[in-house]
Amino acid sequence: MSNYRSDSQLPAPCIINTGIITNKIDIGRLLADIGRVHYLYIQDGKLTSQGEGDVMEIFTNPQQATLIANHALYLNLHSFDYLELKQSLEQETYFDLMQDNACLRLIPLSTPLQERLTRNLNVGSLEAMMDQVISAKWDAEIDDDGSCPL
Repeated sequence: MSNYRSDSQLPAPCIINTGIITNKIDIGRLLADIGRVHYLYIQDGKLTSQGEGDVMEIFTNPQQATLIANHALYLNLHSFDYLELKQSLEQETYFDLMQDNACLRLIPLSTPLQERLTRNLNVGSLEAMMDQVISAKWDAEIDDDGSCPL
């Protein structure tokens, strides 16, 4: 058995906290759990827009736009050439989505673990509320079944 590896079979890159990502699948995977962000839109080195919002959807479609409005971000990965993964002086990771002379910087306001816990708590709370509603409905039906002579 030979351990020879040709030059055409290089290992996949390993990027930790900083680097440039060009593969749309990898970019989507990085942004999938991002949740709430502070965003900056920089064109030709000038800040043109900023705010906070929730990443609602990440998709790849050459026919649609990236949209940011009403504190919601709909990110089309086809709007960007690559993602540059960076760290602040405080060692917090942020994401620069780059295209030509424009940059959409996404600074997460929570971690993926915090986002998952919040989603799980929301699902748990919703299930508990539904149980209470169904139980109350059954109680009301039982009370209505007992005929009351008038």
